[in-house]
Amino acid sequence: MQLRKAAHEAKHITATEAAALVKSGMWLDFGTSLVQPNEFDRALAARITELSDVKIRHCLTVKPHAFLDADPERKHVLGLSLHFSGYDRKQHDAGRSQYIPVNLGEIPDYYRRFIKPVDIVIFKTAPMDADGYFNFGPANLWHRAIVERAKMVIIEVNKNNVYVHGQGTGVHISEVDYIIEGDDSFPTVLPNPPVTDVDRAVAKLIAAEIEDGACLQIGIGGMPNAVCTTLLDSNVKDLGVHTEMMTDGIAELIKGGRVTNACKKLNPGKTIYSFSLGSAELYKLLDHNKDILAYPVEYTNSPHLIMQNDKVVSINSTTQIDFHGQAASESDGNRHVTGTGGQAQFVRGAYASKGGKSFICLPSTYDKKGERRSRIVMNLTTGNIVTTTRADIMYVVTEFGIVNLKGKSVPERAQALISIAHPDFREDLQRQAYDNKFIPRGFTF
Repeated sequence: MQLRKAAHEAKHITATEAAALVKSGMWLDFGTSLVQPNEFDRALAARITELSDVKIRHCLTVKPHAFLDADPERKHVLGLSLHFSGYDRKQHDAGRSQYIPVNLGEIPDYYRRFIKPVDIVIFKTAPMDADGYFNFGPANLWHRAIVERAKMVIIEVNKNNVYVHGQGTGVHISEVDYIIEGDDSFPTVLPNPPVTDVDRAVAKLIAAEIEDGACLQIGIGGMPNAVCTTLLDSNVKDLGVHTEMMTDGIAELIKGGRVTNACKKLNPGKTIYSFSLGSAELYKLLDHNKDILAYPVEYTNSPHLIMQNDKVVSINSTTQIDFHGQAASESDGNRHVTGTGGQAQFVRGAYASKGGKSFICLPSTYDKKGERRSRIVMNLTTGNIVTTTRADIMYVVTEFGIVNLKGKSVPERAQALISIAHPDFREDLQRQAYDNKFIPRGFTF
């Protein structure tokens, strides 16, 4: 222990000294969401105009990046994001950040096999524990894989960071090159979007399909969280959780006694997740909790592991679906807005699970430039990215109904999707389906 403490002290440097280690042409990695550094970011921003051709990978930014804001004309540094937050979206619109197409659960393998070694990785962590580990907190994901590939590892210690249990949850002092004493801010709180009447209607339809003993994966957004609220008020029992993201909705199910994990085949009795974003109460639930475990994303998101639990229920959102059943969840035409995340992998894992079900949900309409439009369309908006293929789609849910597309022909799919479109658009969608031979005339589907 004394040797570890001595090593800890010997590796201390200031954020300014750490930023001075960055050279032009380097690849840096800030990790994901809650592990992204604060002090190092500000110190790097202070000298960013001295550098050129610096590339920084990051993901789901929860605070503005000082290094990007210090280079508004993108002359010195470029951000490369593995999944967009609202901030990342704005930076992409301004030309200061680009997207890396990924299946989230495959990212550890990308680092180990395909991504060139990282010159410097900088993580925000909890203080060193008795075993010499700096805990990542509630953002496990692929951070161990980055450490394995990094030429230099710098950590920024936050005394108020959450400490989580699980697998691969930290970096050992022996792997760390330098240590920065960071600020003492509490992990960033992500406000939950307000739940709408549409969200509640969709949630009611999905909740009716969830059986006792089901194992849940809940995606981000108002609709998936509304499902949790509906389940909390239901009689369903012995739910399990094996999810990518730990949400406030899942936390409420745990606190309400709906989650026991008693029926899980994989990690029975334990709630499994890879990262968390939400309220301060959520982080407090995770802190030192040995019943809620953070695992690397390759474990939470791999279909061959997801399917080992029975009755897996995957609930995710999309923004547009065409008559074929293709779900476009990442872009608005050529404007990138989010990322693939784990949607496609959980859709496949849930389907392969015994008794499993996957749900893709969406409001039937949206407003653009003052005009109401249907999210169910004959053809996807030009440039839209298909996230979940037509062959993978199972249940589709709007506030007007729920349909299962598995085993259905294109005419049957078109008819089923039109049936859950907003009533104001159904007649026109039906006409388009007939005129463009999606539905042959003279046949009933």
